[in-house]
Amino acid sequence: MQSLRAGAAAVNISPHDSQFLFGYPHVERYSTGIHDPLFSSCLYLSDSTTDLMFIANDIIFVGKDSAQRARARIEQETGVRSEHIMITATHTHSGPITVDYLSNADDPIVPKRDPAYVRLLEDGIVSAATAAFDGVRPAEIGLAVADGTGIGTNRRDPTGPADPQVPVLMVRDTAARNPIACMVAYSMHPTVLHEDSTLVSADFPGFTRRYIQQQLLGQDCPVLYHTGPAGNQSPRHVTHSNTFEEAERLGVMLGERIGAVLPSLKYSSHMSLRTARRLVDLPRKTFPTVEEAERTLAHTRQRLESLRSAGAARQDVRTAEVDWFGAEETLTLARAALDGRVDTQYQACLPAEIQVLGVGDWMFVGWPGEIFVEYALKVKTRFDHAFIVSMANGELQGYIVTEEAAAEGGYEASNGLFPPASGHVLIETTMELLQSLAR
Repeated sequence: MQSLRAGAAAVNISPHDSQFLFGYPHVERYSTGIHDPLFSSCLYLSDSTTDLMFIANDIIFVGKDSAQRARARIEQETGVRSEHIMITATHTHSGPITVDYLSNADDPIVPKRDPAYVRLLEDGIVSAATAAFDGVRPAEIGLAVADGTGIGTNRRDPTGPADPQVPVLMVRDTAARNPIACMVAYSMHPTVLHEDSTLVSADFPGFTRRYIQQQLLGQDCPVLYHTGPAGNQSPRHVTHSNTFEEAERLGVMLGERIGAVLPSLKYSSHMSLRTARRLVDLPRKTFPTVEEAERTLAHTRQRLESLRSAGAARQDVRTAEVDWFGAEETLTLARAALDGRVDTQYQACLPAEIQVLGVGDWMFVGWPGEIFVEYALKVKTRFDHAFIVSMANGELQGYIVTEEAAAEGGYEASNGLFPPASGHVLIETTMELLQSLAR
């Protein structure tokens, strides 16, 4: 087994001008400044046989087209094969729009993505990758799991399924033992900040990074934050307000949990790196008729107005509000299914890529799209050192929910292009890839 080498870098991808902040419909939300910078952060690993790159971005989505272009450029400049590169989005709702969402097509306020910013994002991804590659040096890795309990809960049911595990991968140089990078993943929507905030921000993961850098590892140590399957995971039920102070409270809490496991790390410079990848088709969704979608929209609007009039709890009103948003988006998709736009979008999303990058006994699995946490938990029942990273190498134009959520309806089930059966394809394919690497 060859000795490990590693390099890491972070590049600022904050917009240079006012950008539409994507994530909440019906609000003309153009940025008025930058509260905390957005970064593209890259970790490059090599065992002399296999090269891997993880690139995490403080943005709501990295489109499939952007990921493909960036990976091709990185391969050309560094020689690292594109299928060995995982490009992810943290999913902050306080960053520029980077993907044109079909379900928002009828929202007169949400604009198309800005090609100039998309180029800035792609350039930042490539710059971070090449800088990490150029900074490679002998390294050793430590692995541990932190506890993210309390940063958020299941979005629709605070007692429902959740995954509090936070894998922590630390890399340091073998000579001076200085930190090279820290990489973590956590299944939680970064949505402390809501539509009334017009400042660019990485939300609570940005405060987690700042805490790790300022209190633990040094300002120059890149921190990669990946968002795990968080389609039904949210801070909604633990936040006291939707403010930067609250984002900082949760971000620091997570940073402290990560810091608590760092002293227990056992480092090794001899870990094998492995990869596996498969492109898969996914089942397609059957949409309601326009008339059915209109009736559902009327019902959700009436329920929201009733809760507001009754002075219901803030969390209940918010859930009803996003259900109303979802019903509007279902109506848009029902119309789009009739005129061919849904088929065009399927062609852009598919095939879906499932990617596994292995570091020692740990496997980081990249899934595109916003996925309910139950699907990741199912994989963990057989592979306890497999950690799913969502919104990897593209997106799927909405959520993949469970059968139960689809039957219940609501926001998440309303605006996706793919049915629950697609989640089972992700599980089955991932199990096969993990089993092949285990052999």
